[in-house]
Amino acid sequence: MHALVHPIHPGYSLSGFVVGLLVGFTGVGGGALMTPLLVLVFGIRATTAVGTDLLYACVTKTVGTAVHGFSGTVEWGIVRRLASGSVPATALTLIVLSRHQARLGSSSNVITTVLGFALILTAISIVFRKWILNALAGAAAKLSPRETTLLTILLGAVLGVLVSLSSVGAGAIGVTFLLILYPALPASKLVGSDIAHAVPLTLIAGIGHWFLGSIDGLLLVSLLVGSIPGVILGSYISSRIPDKVLRPVLASTLAVVGARLSF
Repeated sequence: MHALVHPIHPGYSLSGFVVGLLVGFTGVGGGALMTPLLVLVFGIRATTAVGTDLLYACVTKTVGTAVHGFSGTVEWGIVRRLASGSVPATALTLIVLSRHQARLGSSSNVITTVLGFALILTAISIVFRKWILNALAGAAAKLSPRETTLLTILLGAVLGVLVSLSSVGAGAIGVTFLLILYPALPASKLVGSDIAHAVPLTLIAGIGHWFLGSIDGLLLVSLLVGSIPGVILGSYISSRIPDKVLRPVLASTLAVVGARLSF
C-alpha cells in the first residue's frame, strides 16, 4: 500500500523553489528534475510523482508565462503550432491509457517504463545538444516556413505523448529542437515560448491523471509554495539578461540536468 498523503514540509517546498527558479530562467527542469527528485529522493510512487508534477508544472509555468508575456519574450505563433500538435496527442494518449488500464493491470508499469525512456531521451538531447545542433543546422536552414511549421506541430505531438506518460520532455527536449528550428530567435523568446506551450499541455495531462487517481494534493501544495516565487524570480532574471549571456547559461543547465539523469 502506498499512501497518497504527505505532510507539507520544507524539503518539498525547497525543491519546488529550486526547480521553479530553473524553469523560469531556462525553461528546463520541470519534469526532468522534479519527477526523478520525487521518486529517487523522496520515495514517491512513480504514478503519483508524474501526475502531481504535471499539475505542479501547469501552475508554475502559468506564472512563468505571465512574467515572460509581460516582458515580451513569448512567440505566440510558435506556442500555437506546438499546442496544435500536443493537445490532441495528449488527449489521445490519456484516452488510450484509461481504456487499457484494466488489461495492463495498472498504469504504474507503463508510466515507469515510459518515464525511464523519456529520461534517457532527455539526457541524450542534453549531453549531445551541441552535436545535434551542429549536425542539423544545415538542414534546418533549408526548411521552408511551411516545413518549419509542420515540424513544430510534429514536435508538439511527440512532446504531448511523452509528457502525458512521464511529465518529462517539455523543457529539455522542447528547447533543444526549438533552437534547431528557430536559430534566429533570441534564447529568451524560445524559453518563454516553451514555458507558455507547457501550460495547456500539462493542464490537460494533469486533469487526465487526476481522473486516473494519481494526484497527491498536499504534495502539490508543498511544491507550489516554493515554485511560484522561484519561477517569478527566474523569469524576471531571464527577461533582463542579454542573449549572449543566456545561451551559455541555458547550455550549462541542460548539461547539468543531463549529468543528473545519467548518473
